[in-house]
Amino acid sequence: MSKKATEFQRKAMSWMYRGKEIFKPLNTGWIDKNVACVREWVANIFFYRKGDTTIMVDAGYNYDRLAEKMSWLGIDPKSIHHILITHQDTDHVGAVEADSPGLFRNANLYIGEIENQYLTGEVRRKVIYHLYKLPQVTINNEKVLLHDGQVLDIDGVRIKCFLVPGHTWGHVVYLIDDKYLFTGDTLWFGADGGYSFISALAEDNKLAVKSLALLEKKLKKRGLHPLFITGHTGWTDNMEFAFAHKNELCSPFKKRAHDPSAPYDAYDESDDTEENAKSGFLKGVGR
Repeated sequence: MSKKATEFQRKAMSWMYRGKEIFKPLNTGWIDKNVACVREWVANIFFYRKGDTTIMVDAGYNYDRLAEKMSWLGIDPKSIHHILITHQDTDHVGAVEADSPGLFRNANLYIGEIENQYLTGEVRRKVIYHLYKLPQVTINNEKVLLHDGQVLDIDGVRIKCFLVPGHTWGHVVYLIDDKYLFTGDTLWFGADGGYSFISALAEDNKLAVKSLALLEKKLKKRGLHPLFITGHTGWTDNMEFAFAHKNELCSPFKKRAHDPSAPYDAYDESDDTEENAKSGFLKGVGR
C-alpha cells in the first residue's frame, strides 16, 4: 500500500495544508559534518556518519528520487546497513515497505516493540481524531525491536532510545552520541518555538503533550543539550525554543505566530537542488 499511500498523501495533504505553514522541511544537504538530510516533499530523512559507518534515521516516502538525492550527498544506498525508525507512518517507512524499489532490502530495521504492533496487525493506526484507519504497513526487512531506555552500540555509535508515545503508541526518538536527538513527529517548530506535533494525526493528544514534557525532563536531568532534529520542521540547538510550547498542540485550525520562512506549499521542491545541497550547511531555527 505504500506507493498508493504516498500518492494519496502528496495530493490530499498538499490540498489540506496548503498555505497553513504546517510543514517546513529542510532541503537536502548537511546540517554539520556528521548529519545529512534528504528532503522528500514535506518529510526529511536523516543520515548520521561516523568513520566508515552511516546510519539512516527514518525511511521517508516511497519516493522515486531518493537515490538521486543521496548521491548529491555522496551517500550510496548500498552502504546503509542500519535504519532507525521513529514510527511506522508512510512518510517515515516508505523506502522499506514491501512495494518500494528495495534500495535498503538488506538493512536491519530498528523499531520500538510497541510500534511493531502496527506492523504485525495487532493494532491499527488511526488518524483524524480516530475517524480514519490507515492501511497496514508491510515490511520484510530484518527487525530489531527496542524498548524505552535501551542503549545500542552500532560500530561505535552510541544510540539511546526514548519512548515518546502520543503521535503513535510506540513512537521512539533517538539520541545519538549524546549530541543529536532525532525527534520524528513528536515536535513541531513554529516561528515562536516548539509544540506537540499536529493534533489531527495523533493517536492521543493528551499523551503526546505529557510525553513531550517528560522527554524535556529526562534530557535536563542528564545534563544533555542536543541538537533537536525534527521530521518536518528543521532543527535547533536551543532547548528553550524546542520546548517553548510543550503543553500546546500544533493545530492547523488555530492562529499561531506567522512564519515568513515557511513555504506556501511545502510539496513544491523546486528549490531543493543539487547545487544548493552542496553550497553549505543547513541553517537551524530559534538561534
